[in-house]
Amino acid sequence: MKPIVHELEADYGSEIEFVYVNIDDPNSAALKQQYSFRYQPHFVLVDTDGEVIEEWLGYTDPVLFEQTFATVLEK
Repeated sequence: MKPIVHELEADYGSEIEFVYVNIDDPNSAALKQQYSFRYQPHFVLVDTDGEVIEEWLGYTDPVLFEQTFATVLEK
């Protein structure tokens, strides 16, 4: 997923902030709990208020990300 996500970041990074969390870092425990991390990879799209818009678990077709991004960015 890493190359796909990096390509999405290159395409949408000026409009959507991409944040990467190291799940093995004990300092990320609060985020893992906040977003109910239970599977790797786990992607969470949140709005500016921190509310979850969409979540994806495991391999995700890039088209699904792009469709959601397009919908969110239209608003």
